[in-house]
Amino acid sequence: MIQPTVKNIRYFLYARKSSESEDRQVQSIDDQINRLQELARDLNLNVREVYTESKSAKMPNNRPKFTEMMERIQKGEADGILCWQLNRLTRNPVDSGTLSWLLQQGIIKIIQTIDRPYLPDDNVLLFNVETGMANQYILDLRKNCMRGLLSKLQKGWLPNYAPLGYLNDKEEKTIIEDPERFNIIRKMWDLMLTGNYTPPKILELVNNAWGLRTRKSKHSGGKELSRAGIYRIFTNLFYTGIIEWDGKQHEGKHKPMITLEEYDRVQTLLGRKGKPRPQTHSFAYTGFIRCGECGCLYTAETKKKLIKGTGETREYTYYHCTRKKKTGCSQRKVMRVEELEQQIEQELQKYTILPEFLDWALECINQKNDAEIEDRRKIHKMRSNSLLATQNELDELTRMRYRQLIDDDTYMRERNTLQAKITRLKAQLRETESRAEKWLELTEKTFQFATYARKAFITGDLQTKKEILAALGQNATIKDRKLSIQANAWLQPIADTYPALQEEYLRLEPSQIAANKTQTEAMAAVRLQWRRGWDSNPRSRLPRIPAFEAGPL
Repeated sequence: MIQPTVKNIRYFLYARKSSESEDRQVQSIDDQINRLQELARDLNLNVREVYTESKSAKMPNNRPKFTEMMERIQKGEADGILCWQLNRLTRNPVDSGTLSWLLQQGIIKIIQTIDRPYLPDDNVLLFNVETGMANQYILDLRKNCMRGLLSKLQKGWLPNYAPLGYLNDKEEKTIIEDPERFNIIRKMWDLMLTGNYTPPKILELVNNAWGLRTRKSKHSGGKELSRAGIYRIFTNLFYTGIIEWDGKQHEGKHKPMITLEEYDRVQTLLGRKGKPRPQTHSFAYTGFIRCGECGCLYTAETKKKLIKGTGETREYTYYHCTRKKKTGCSQRKVMRVEELEQQIEQELQKYTILPEFLDWALECINQKNDAEIEDRRKIHKMRSNSLLATQNELDELTRMRYRQLIDDDTYMRERNTLQAKITRLKAQLRETESRAEKWLELTEKTFQFATYARKAFITGDLQTKKEILAALGQNATIKDRKLSIQANAWLQPIADTYPALQEEYLRLEPSQIAANKTQTEAMAAVRLQWRRGWDSNPRSRLPRIPAFEAGPL
């Protein structure tokens, strides 16, 4: 064993081990302390205090215990350091320079490691080489890690912990759907897309009613979803099939949970002004209707009234303008919820069809599905051409940089923009594959809504009524206690063509007149006219339409 050449030294013993890959092969802190204390007994060293730390040394000012130890040494409370190796003390040039300077000045009289001592009179080159090697290890480690991360991104996989609803497949090094949580997270997006739920309401539902718990890991998890967690879900592009990393977007190979359009819709909903406040009552139509004069939202309140004679107490719900804008709004009259619902029912009646017309419409749209497939092919071709053109732009931009026609800043800015556009176009191409099926499903729901929504509104609960009103239209306003709502475009053909056809159908109905050839031909003409009205059924994206059970109105 090497004997120290300096006597009467007071030592601080320092043992460190970080949880990162750089230290996985290093002995544990307890092992370091045991071996170093044994060395101290062999060399008769005076150890004043033992410092232990589980922190990385690759960044300066990251280790509170190390900082405290160095401050005490500079105050003269100790003269030497006892440690396993120099890389336990430093892996960055700032701490290396501090140690080297204090050693050269004699403030640190000795740094004793398990292998050898470092003294002020030693050749400084050896100390700098060893600390430089420790620093270089970190630099090489970072380069190798970054190379691995970029390689994984280029292959379409997130080089990180998969968000809730997905799992990291450790064997295949991919990301798969979490069979326990994937569908639950998708339902959370569905609730958010209705526009009828706020994130706190969804959070309460999934934690208490659905029993959702986060993934259990070695040190954490298995707990209820937090408020911050639900907002992380609703703002994470990963669920659309796109990976955001270091400010750039990459096309992922994992299964998308939602479309880009659905993601953008949720971002719009999250960006609405105002914060949801706890309510003591549930009101079906708040947050949807505005004042027709000042534009403020309508609110609701419940009042109790004592009935004279019987002593019975009844509750009445009133809707009125919040009048938050200081514009002198004259709409001060309240509106009973019964009166409001009667007007909503009247609006629904305008777009209600008989079940027979539903059957004809479904027969028609199933036949038009072939045409929709052809439309999908054309859209796919246009998007493919757009993708090819964007890729050509990126290639041309690269050539311009090689020829030094543009500088690095311009190249990086334009490249990131084009790469993000390419990623989105690729995602849209994937969505095109299922476009026909989605169109068919949504169109069928449209006619189901037109047939049964009025009945469901009359008999449904508050939540059902709110969903029906949201599916009916938009820009709902009340002025002088009169409701006005702009019906969704997909309902307009019903309002334009259906009333006259219904009147003709009822006149020709077999129960009203004896069936004959003329009557049959006339009925066929009504059916043909109804089908023609839907030959050009709008292909625009339909809102989420609540499902209703079939039944007579």
